Amino acid sequence: MVRILNFACFVVAALCCLGLYHVSEETRVARVQLGVVEKRIVDDDAAMKVLQADWERETEPGHIQALAQTRLGLSDTPTVALASFDSLPHRGEAVAAGSAPVVAASVVASNQAVDPHLHLVAAHAGN
Repeated sequence: MVRILNFACFVVAALCCLGLYHVSEETRVARVQLGVVEKRIVDDDAAMKVLQADWERETEPGHIQALAQTRLGLSDTPTVALASFDSLPHRGEAVAAGSAPVVAASVVASNQAVDPHLHLVAAHAGN
């Protein structure tokens, strides 16, 4: 009976050793994977800092204004000319060409619907 008990204890100890070795190996593999992920995070963080600096340079108001003037041909119009309704002529008034700061203002409106089916629906509804 003592030999069977000794053998059973030996088997349990051997299984515990194998289980401990298995857990140890999984931990080693997880540490390697964690190192790879941490390195990737550091690389992505560095790339994000470069992209953030590039974004700040591109969205700088002076840079956007220079691009608008060179590529789009837009000029730097004073804000007062765009924001003041008093500078616009009233309906029916004749304005001299050089007296108002707004030289040419026009609105182009189209009566056509964007989608012809919507136009037909509006016509059938009585609108």
